[in-house]
Amino acid sequence: MKRINLLTADFKPETVVLANGEFPRNELVKRVLQNTAFLVCCDGAVNQLLNHTNLIPNYIVGDCDSVSEENRKRFAHIIRQFPDQETNDLTKTVKFCNRLGRKDITILGATGKREVHTLANITLLAHYVKAGLSTFRMLIDYGMFVAVDADTEFQCFAGQQISLFAMDDEAITTHGLKYPLHRQKLPEWWQGALNEALADSFTLRTQGVVIVGLEW
Repeated sequence: MKRINLLTADFKPETVVLANGEFPRNELVKRVLQNTAFLVCCDGAVNQLLNHTNLIPNYIVGDCDSVSEENRKRFAHIIRQFPDQETNDLTKTVKFCNRLGRKDITILGATGKREVHTLANITLLAHYVKAGLSTFRMLIDYGMFVAVDADTEFQCFAGQQISLFAMDDEAITTHGLKYPLHRQKLPEWWQGALNEALADSFTLRTQGVVIVGLEW
């Protein structure tokens, strides 16, 4: 069974993708950004990165319509431009990282600013899992989203708020949540929102894709 660990301050991600939403404010999420050894910015996210940190990305990826002219010149050697409009900058960046052999990706800065971008980016996690692209976690100031498509054990803490969003018409069974599910389908997203962990782990059994939200 796959296992998703509780995020801690000493977590060192293999690869971080920084999207151009709201820059992280949560101290734990900012620590994750500092801990990464390989950082890729989605297009104009590099502007925010330089405004808030002294970090330099390994690459800048996207259609590059929002990188400042100054940064476009400064980082010309690490910019990888993909002008097609069939995918957004986050997906361009994820696919680029996968081509480099990077299969464990932590996404930051993918929410905020515009609700349509927030919703689109969160649901992209399901697309990435279905396409077999990578292992993903999306960190926001209030918690973490992960997408799974098989039986999974989650490390957590008692009282932690857990939300389940079914992306397929498949039954879900859980153990270790306050409101357990037994081979139940969740056709509406609100139906699986704001459950609660009873102890330090819970399990989710499914053959479909489920986006799981874990609040800090």
